Amino acid sequence: MTVAVRPVRAAIGLGGNVGDVPQAFRFAIERMGAEPGIANIVVSPLYATAPWGGIEQDRFLNAVAVLDTTLSPHALMEMLLKIEREAGRDRSRETRWGPRRLDLDLLLHGDAVIAADGLQLPHPRLHERAFALVPLLDAWPDAAIPGIGPARQALDALDPADIAAIIAGRVG
Repeated sequence: MTVAVRPVRAAIGLGGNVGDVPQAFRFAIERMGAEPGIANIVVSPLYATAPWGGIEQDRFLNAVAVLDTTLSPHALMEMLLKIEREAGRDRSRETRWGPRRLDLDLLLHGDAVIAADGLQLPHPRLHERAFALVPLLDAWPDAAIPGIGPARQALDALDPADIAAIIAGRVG
């Protein structure tokens, strides 16, 4: 007898600031949609945002894709890393928080809380980053961050000027 795996909702952060970033995002979304165990992808609008991490570089584009998946958190993370590599990303040659064409971050995977080498869920500092919360709430208005609470409350706790800057950067 086969036991059906119930899909969970997951959120993927997309970011980049090198080359044709919208094309890199389209590539990533198409690849995600072609994978077994992925369905119902909803993508937020794009936001042009200031770089984070103190490195002088061009503005980023950020978005969030929300999807239903039967993949485990680790399998989904491996798939995201594979898509990054297919898009030409080599994490071993990058500066942390530096320029990149495509960055795929697993933000949420159902109510999973994981602290393992190579995977932390929910994504660390998600609740502190307007550039991730604004598009997350566009695509998943009732998202909750395990251990934190509703994503809307996390966003409301941030500096209104930071939120306004993200919203002002909405592309299209």
